[in-house]
Amino acid sequence: MLSEFLNKRLALAKYKLLKDRTYFGEIPGLPGVWASARTLVACRKELREVLEDWLLLKVRDREEVPGFKLKTDRRSLVRHG
Repeated sequence: MLSEFLNKRLALAKYKLLKDRTYFGEIPGLPGVWASARTLVACRKELREVLEDWLLLKVRDREEVPGFKLKTDRRSLVRHG
């Protein structure tokens, strides 16, 4: 579920070679999810890490993420005793 979400979003990523010969990557529709690096490979890796962190923060803050649904076992949320 998590890998599928990440891979689908990363497939939508847009990359640019900047004038200073570094790469910039972003995922349209996900504000704040961007990366820059000296190589395209490094930029892709960094963008994946940024996306993972972004998703974890959204889940932590209980914010809705289009295309991602976290399934939880509500029984574990009940206190006993």
